[in-house]
Parts: sequence; C-alpha cells; structure tokens
Amino acid sequence: MKNFSELEKVIGFKFKNADLLHQANVHRSYLNEHPEFELGHNERLEFLGDAVLEIVVTEFLFKNYPDTPEGELTNWRASLVNTKMLSIVAQELKLDDFIHLSKGEAKDKNSKARSYILANAVEAIIGAIYLDKGIKEATKFINKRMILKLDDILDQKLYWDPKSKFQEMAQEKYKITPHYKVIKEDGPDHDKEFEIGLYLGDELIVKGIGKSKQEAQINAADNGNKKKGW
Repeated sequence: MKNFSELEKVIGFKFKNADLLHQANVHRSYLNEHPEFELGHNERLEFLGDAVLEIVVTEFLFKNYPDTPEGELTNWRASLVNTKMLSIVAQELKLDDFIHLSKGEAKDKNSKARSYILANAVEAIIGAIYLDKGIKEATKFINKRMILKLDDILDQKLYWDPKSKFQEMAQEKYKITPHYKVIKEDGPDHDKEFEIGLYLGDELIVKGIGKSKQEAQINAADNGNKKKGW
C-alpha cells in the first residue's frame, strides 16, 4: 500500500477523507487489473478539478490584470493550466511514486502518455482538495503550485500560443493560412491518442500527437515552428 501521508505532507495539509486523495491517484487501467479495488478511478475527480482550476486561474487573472485584453489573458491562462504545466506540478509532487497504474502503463515511464496521466492526476487532486477542504484550500494549492509560476511565464514569453505563432508567420512568409487534418486516431474512447498533420496548402509540414485534437494541433504547431526556425 502506498503511503499517502507522505503526499499529504508535500501538498501541505491532511485530508479529512484520505480516500479522496487516494482515489485521485487511481488510473482507470489499474482497475482493469484489480476489479476488487475498493475505490473508483480518478476521472470524475479530474473532471471536477479541471473546472476548479479554470475558475481559480481565471478569477486571479481577471482581478490582478484589469488592463490586459481578453486574448492575452486567455493565452496566459492556457500556459498555467495546460498539460505541460500540470506535468511539471506532478513531478514536483513526485506523483510517480503514488499513482496506481496497470503493469503495462507502469512500465511506460517516460512517454507522453505517462505525462498526460500524471497531469490528469493533478487535476484530480485539485478536485479532491475542493471536495475535502473547499475552494479556499484548493485556491491555496493552485496559487502555490501554478499561479506562482506566472512571473517566469511572462518574463520568458512562454504563454505564446504555438498555433497563433505558426499562423502569423505562415501568413507573413507564404500568404497562406495553415490548416490541420486528423491523420490517425488510436485507443478506446476514454484514452484516445490523435495524430494530426499541419499543412500549408496541400503540403504536409509536420505531424503532432496528443490526447485530444487540440493538444495534437498544438504539438504539430510547435513542431512546425521548430522546423521552420520560427
């Protein structure tokens, strides 16, 4: 049995209902191999945590940057709640030591799929904190683990959306608006992976992969910017 009191120390408070924190770290694949397990998987908690994270970050940006246009705030928010940021938080929390996975998933340590699983677990933990301690404690966690990183994001312009950048440069250099096409879909409905092509006219520039079409498009745009030296 994993010692979740250690994770509570890292998070910074003790749960009244420790099962919520435990369940937040249960991937669906684990239950396929352990149907007798007493808790469910973390997808409902992830659903809740995603909404809590979105509103907390949105409210913070709205109140603290009254003169910033909506479009910029949207990019800043995306940089604070995206899979990359959530994966960084998962590493800080050492969630790899606590996540319950199937034997197959457990072997696949350094893949994008593992990063995605751990990112989802962070959202599930936010959902668990919200249910156990309310919005005040959930906000404290989000402030400490994510919003605190905003200054670095702004200093380094990490909020710049790869899709917007590729489109702007493509229109400037080639007078063409890029478009995206789904090349391939793999996996069951709850755990799909998309491969998407980024095109200029009929020319395939690069491909991208992700657990959603949006994530795959961003990955493709990022790859396209690197390939073009933009």
